[in-house]
Amino acid sequence: MVKLLSILWNSFRMALQELRVNKLRTFLSLFGITIGIFCIIGVLATVDSLERKVQNDIKTLGSNTIYIDKWNYGGGPDYPWWKYMKRPNVKIEELDVIKQKSELASFAAFFVSRNVNFSYEDNILSNTSLYGVTPEFNSIQTIDIEQGRYLIESDFLRGAAVGIVGYKVAEELYGKAEKAVGKEISYGGRKIYIVGVIKKQGQSLIGGFNYDECTIVPYRYFASVYSPETSNPNIIVQGKPKIASSALQDELNGVMRQLRKLSPTQEDNFTCNDVAMFSEQVNGFFGQVTAGGWAIAGLSLIVGAFGVANIMFVTVRERTSQIGLKKAIGAKKSTILTEFLLESAFLCIIGGLVGLTLVWLLSLVLSSVLPFPIYIAPNIVILGLSICIVLGVLAGIIPASIAAKMDPVVAIRTK
Repeated sequence: MVKLLSILWNSFRMALQELRVNKLRTFLSLFGITIGIFCIIGVLATVDSLERKVQNDIKTLGSNTIYIDKWNYGGGPDYPWWKYMKRPNVKIEELDVIKQKSELASFAAFFVSRNVNFSYEDNILSNTSLYGVTPEFNSIQTIDIEQGRYLIESDFLRGAAVGIVGYKVAEELYGKAEKAVGKEISYGGRKIYIVGVIKKQGQSLIGGFNYDECTIVPYRYFASVYSPETSNPNIIVQGKPKIASSALQDELNGVMRQLRKLSPTQEDNFTCNDVAMFSEQVNGFFGQVTAGGWAIAGLSLIVGAFGVANIMFVTVRERTSQIGLKKAIGAKKSTILTEFLLESAFLCIIGGLVGLTLVWLLSLVLSSVLPFPIYIAPNIVILGLSICIVLGVLAGIIPASIAAKMDPVVAIRTK
């Protein structure tokens, strides 16, 4: 153990000496490692942070959840929007039938939305969402209340003109979120009494529900003001625990086809959109982005490895007499080999640490600009250092082998 620690210390000291004595040569040789680690850690950290943000946004749509709509949420360049546009909208009556006939559904809610201009006194907030929902919406969605309360059963039964507002709506119209509760919010000559403020959610990257800039009201109140048919209606169904979303999707397809009396030869005039599908698409996309990052960084790392190998060849030549002296007083081949391999690895680690520092500085800058923070996960740091060690060993294996095989008499005489 003591011998191993001695070898580690000597190798580390030699690596620092190489860096101190030949600053420019070592810097230029390690620059490739630094850029390679900067690229791969930068890409991995950014992609990981972005994927985490998108997956969290998808989770806000509801876990194990199906959205029944006339539109297919898949998208794509060949999206036949004209076909979906001709389909009939879902209706509130269909929600009641789904609740009766679905054995796999745990909760089901009807959802409609409109963009309106809200105001309070002299403050105006344009193009803001007004959501109309049924009672089970809050059981499917995660809506945390910052101030006040959520809608209660009597609000839904009476279709009361009450609502909860998003954090940004409360700040923009009332100055502070806590000041909104108990106030009235106006739109189109109508008023809604505010009973609660939604906790700040942050900007979503996938669209969906924008809870920071919305007002949620009971469906019956919404339907008394706007026609649900022209208000982007959809039915949101959440499956029971341990029920696969694909099984729920198949059951809902059957219920909807029976409800709309479609014959076996007729095409569906609705779509049961599975939220899990979005998560799979995101995983595939980010997998491709990560592969591209590895390809770019791989080239830099290969160049860096050749640079480190060059340092080690020169170092072996400069220390030939020292190597001969060590072998003459009893140093084994394995000891010489290990010292040079560790020195090569330490040089790569130094270059990698510089790259990690640059990524950390870049993450601070990007986090203040992007709508999501950049995290450098511990496993990514460990991966980066592991790459440095492996590259160091590979780059130093040939020079270290040459040093270990030297004849001590010949090496001592070399100047």
